[in-house]
Amino acid sequence: MDSVTQIALGAALGQAVLGHKVGYRAVLWGGALATLPDLDVFVSMGGAVADFTYHRSFSHSLITLTLLTPLLAWLINKLHGQYPDLQRRWLLLVWLALVTHPILDSFTIYGTQLFWPLPVEPTGSGSIFIIDPLYTVPLLLGVVLALASRQADWGRKMNRVGLAFSSLYLIWGLTAQAYVTGIAEENLAASAGKNTPDKELLVTAGPFNTLLWRVLVMQDDGYLEGYYSLFDPDRQIEFKHYSSQPELLSGLQDHWPVSRLQWFSKGFFKVEHTGNDDVIISDLRMGAEPAYVFTFKVAEQQGEDIVPVTDQRIEQPRDWGLAKQLLQRIVSRDN
Repeated sequence: MDSVTQIALGAALGQAVLGHKVGYRAVLWGGALATLPDLDVFVSMGGAVADFTYHRSFSHSLITLTLLTPLLAWLINKLHGQYPDLQRRWLLLVWLALVTHPILDSFTIYGTQLFWPLPVEPTGSGSIFIIDPLYTVPLLLGVVLALASRQADWGRKMNRVGLAFSSLYLIWGLTAQAYVTGIAEENLAASAGKNTPDKELLVTAGPFNTLLWRVLVMQDDGYLEGYYSLFDPDRQIEFKHYSSQPELLSGLQDHWPVSRLQWFSKGFFKVEHTGNDDVIISDLRMGAEPAYVFTFKVAEQQGEDIVPVTDQRIEQPRDWGLAKQLLQRIVSRDN
């Protein structure tokens, strides 16, 4: 999730655990601690693909963060020497602020390595978009009301209401995702035999909401992309087919950026040969046709051969017009 959301969640948890004891300090520490896992973006991992795939690994591991909790709690309590009897509560605040960060991230599609260094596949349900006001705003309101009330009972209650609403919103996202997944499976079953056999299905939340869902279907000759809104009058999904050229990766199986992207994207990627002889891989999970957030050059054509090269991220221009169209698609199929 975005930094504002993580800070809001950490601050709300800090308020809930220790706000009635230490006031605004609990909110400040909760918000600050909730940002720590994302500081790994300032650490170079040695390459474009490495930076992409090692983000949300060691710094987002529940194992690492739990082991780090006692030290941070001790340091905070040492700094605030006037609270010697609150060590356990500081411990709880620190642990909650840290571990809820990767847990929340795992609801997005990026992929969070919750149990690093164990060889467990990254978790990314895609049931919520990376920025969703309906999740964030209740948390912010709850914290603001708690502070504005000077820790009055009604203010603390509003903070708890904000936490409860946001938690229920996550459950709603999973429920809506499961519903749309069922509809997508119905559509694919009805069209069986008309297209190349389907390989993988992915359903993810649309930009800034959980009313519009993007449906991605991998096929041997490319992939299908479609959208379904919870306001649609029927259970039909209109798919568009897009081609991919996975054969360009033949002979590149041992090229680390290639194998790493295949693993991290869970197979939801496309391969293209550009006009300047570059071979690029795009992670289909983040973005929408034709612009994807994470695209990498991994090889280039030299004569008749495809030759591996040092991986390089290809920056794609942001198409805000596409985002507007997708938001309009919530209420109308004409967009």
